[in-house]
Amino acid sequence: MGHFSSMFNGLAKSFTIRKVKSNGNGDGREAAEAMAKDAKKNETILRSSGCVNVDGSKIFASVFSRRGEKGVNQDCCIVWEEFGCQADMTFCGIFDGHGQWGHFVAKKVRESMATSLLCNWQETLAQCSLDPDIDLESDIKHQRFNMWKHSYLKTCAVVDQELEQHRKIDSFYSGTTALTIVRQGEHIFVANVGDSRAVLATTADDGSLVQVQLTVDFKPNLPQETERILQCRGRVFCLDDEPGVHRVWQPDAESPGLAMSRAFGDYCVKNFGLISVPEVTQRHLTSEDQFVILATDGVWDVISNQEAVQIVSSTPDRAKAAKRLVHSAVHAWKRKRKGIAMDDISAICLFFHSPPQSQQVHAVSTPK
Repeated sequence: MGHFSSMFNGLAKSFTIRKVKSNGNGDGREAAEAMAKDAKKNETILRSSGCVNVDGSKIFASVFSRRGEKGVNQDCCIVWEEFGCQADMTFCGIFDGHGQWGHFVAKKVRESMATSLLCNWQETLAQCSLDPDIDLESDIKHQRFNMWKHSYLKTCAVVDQELEQHRKIDSFYSGTTALTIVRQGEHIFVANVGDSRAVLATTADDGSLVQVQLTVDFKPNLPQETERILQCRGRVFCLDDEPGVHRVWQPDAESPGLAMSRAFGDYCVKNFGLISVPEVTQRHLTSEDQFVILATDGVWDVISNQEAVQIVSSTPDRAKAAKRLVHSAVHAWKRKRKGIAMDDISAICLFFHSPPQSQQVHAVSTPK
């Protein structure tokens, strides 16, 4: 069993410890939530602008979010290093809320997603290790991806169902996107619901740094998204004053006008083609891969993938990389979209290799 065996034993042990602390009454989800609390105490989890780096770790993450001109900031982020008490695992997520309750929805999904995913992954790993028909070591890459994909699909279904039943958050006309990644050793697993984007920076043969887009922006005008929405009797069209901005509408009402085709919440159009099913992909990291950027559409509406890579790579202090990218997007927005209210703008920059010694710090929060 090798790597999978040690991984399972370590995670199972951490869950057992948490259950003992809760007098044996806690289930896997409660154990995961307890681990999240411990991570906050140990400064390995970050939910605000700042940076996180655990002593001895190669991982370094920079996070920054800025409120736009439409009211309260409905973006939120999370970085959890040593995810699930695994030294080689990091979880990152960025969430872009919309609608009157969007900021509450985004924060709720942020909190639910990490712990639910951790619980489902642990259960999936346990089931696979006990299944005599599955040889984890014979096809590690295939089985590893299948486990994460299964865990993500189950997690997103549960999170969306719990959100619908939440008594204190009205998400009928409000929702959120969710872009998350798990780095496990030399692999990253990406799950995308909505129109935020993940872009990888990798070194080309000529030594230059180039962009690789890891996700699809799930907009309503993508052929497969349009087809699904129309089959479910939803409608897709642009408003006269927003040419090129396709939105999702109910069959018989000029509502809600969503600019993405996948989201959590927004139950007013869940029966009309909107889904919360993630697209899950993987990538094997090499020494040429330098960092990944997760950002909301407030960045990508005005900054190209290559521009973002250049901005981050040219920032001397990694701790300020996300902040510099967000500020660059703010300036670009004011230049390119005069007269249009600026969106909330947020980014996470996750570096794969050890930063200079002077930049190795613990999780530090900074004002938004």
